[in-house]
Amino acid sequence: MGAGLEIDATVLLASSLLVAAVLTAAVAAKTGSRFRIPGALLFLGLGMLVGDDGLGLVEIGKDQAELVRNIGAGALLLILFEGGLTTKPTDLRLAAIPGGLLASVGVVITAAITGFGAWLLLDLDPLTAALIGAVIASTDAAAVFSVMRTTPLSRKVAALLRLESGANDPVAIMLTIGLITTIQAGSVGPLDWVTFAAIQLVGGGVVGLAIGYLGAQLLVRVELGIEGLYPIVALGIGGIAYGAAALVGASGFFAVYLAGLLIGGLVPRHRRSIRSFHEASANAAEVGLFLLLGLLVFPSQLPQVAGPALLVALVLTVVARPAAVWLSSLGAGLTWRERTIVSWGGLRGAVPIVLATFPLTADLAEAPLIFDIVFFVVLVSVLVQGSTLLPLIRRLDLAEEPTAWSPVAEALPIDGADVDLVEVFVTEHLPICGRMLNELASLESSLVAALVRDERIIIPTGTTRLQAGDVLLLTTQRHGPVVDRISAWAQGEGSRAAGSRMDEAPPSPGSVAPEGEERDDR
Repeated sequence: MGAGLEIDATVLLASSLLVAAVLTAAVAAKTGSRFRIPGALLFLGLGMLVGDDGLGLVEIGKDQAELVRNIGAGALLLILFEGGLTTKPTDLRLAAIPGGLLASVGVVITAAITGFGAWLLLDLDPLTAALIGAVIASTDAAAVFSVMRTTPLSRKVAALLRLESGANDPVAIMLTIGLITTIQAGSVGPLDWVTFAAIQLVGGGVVGLAIGYLGAQLLVRVELGIEGLYPIVALGIGGIAYGAAALVGASGFFAVYLAGLLIGGLVPRHRRSIRSFHEASANAAEVGLFLLLGLLVFPSQLPQVAGPALLVALVLTVVARPAAVWLSSLGAGLTWRERTIVSWGGLRGAVPIVLATFPLTADLAEAPLIFDIVFFVVLVSVLVQGSTLLPLIRRLDLAEEPTAWSPVAEALPIDGADVDLVEVFVTEHLPICGRMLNELASLESSLVAALVRDERIIIPTGTTRLQAGDVLLLTTQRHGPVVDRISAWAQGEGSRAAGSRMDEAPPSPGSVAPEGEERDDR
């Protein structure tokens, strides 16, 4: 007798690889100093190690590219939806125009120049070369976000990189699918391309905005009773946006990003649980995707394409990407040094490798060559650009040390009451650090309810002295810019306090703080 299932060994191996990959990346991130090893590279390397061409623990080949493509598409939906959810209004205000241009026109410019270079240097037919350019034209949101969390950049440059990486995948996907269709059909005219692009982008935009708005109203107005159900409903709304757009022939990937953008901005009451769930889901999808794509590669075959791939990588990073950045940011007020960082910070990642499986599933003659070249280009991008970005930032004197807002406050609305619970994260840079509560300025209609220190909850008094790492929990009436008022108080505005009660004179509206460095002000 036995109770085993066929999937048991797969679950054990997959879970072990997942844990090993994350722990390895975490150790590398803590031990790395001058040159950082991006986690994506470690995930890819681990997948290659246990694959057919390594230890042989997992057998998978390019003949299973359709399965990998479908899994990759599902992972991309999670990553794009999370990208929309976490795109902040501060990023939009700082970099909406250059970010939008770089995510659309910039992708086309990058694809065109890279494709031309591949045609010129590798003696490929024009459409195959153009397909290579399209596949590697977009930057990777997860890779860029990971680097931005620990890279001391100005808010404007960081916002531009985040916004671009979160929004440029749909255009690259559209170009890839369009070129594959052109190769298979043999003859597609300019009017066909214009029609295709219009349906993809306009249709995807309309569907994404409509579903996103209706979904946000549903999440705001319907009482589900259990907080954990809201992220699940939000995920379902993202899936509906993708499916509805695909049903009318539009870009489901663009639709799911826009749906996430609206839900992130219009659902403040459940934002924390929705965002936390989807950040975890997107991270898991990214790790699993890199591991899976690493399994699909045969390292012994990479030296054969090393020369051509390095040429393509050189054209991409030295010519195509800088040209796209400079043309897309005209009039944006960026200096040449900032444009240089934006150019070098356009990391490639999982999305190009997933797109490289599309030619495989379409049975194109040059599909294996395309996949190996793209994979090699991504390796070079992650290894070289990812590990040298911080030294380049310091070399160009663009490093900005964390300000007092790293981070400051986040509102957690309380259902059924006109009250917000606000978390204030005390860092050593904040003026309130090291001071007693009765030494701080008073704050209108607010009360310090508790203090979390070393995982212990403390009920503070006026003589409680704040320390770096403390988390203050404040209750405050919901009127006006709540987080602005709390952020201004945490910055040290004013001079008078009322112990743990703060309900006398309001401070002037305060500063802004981005994620990791800013407040969340949706």
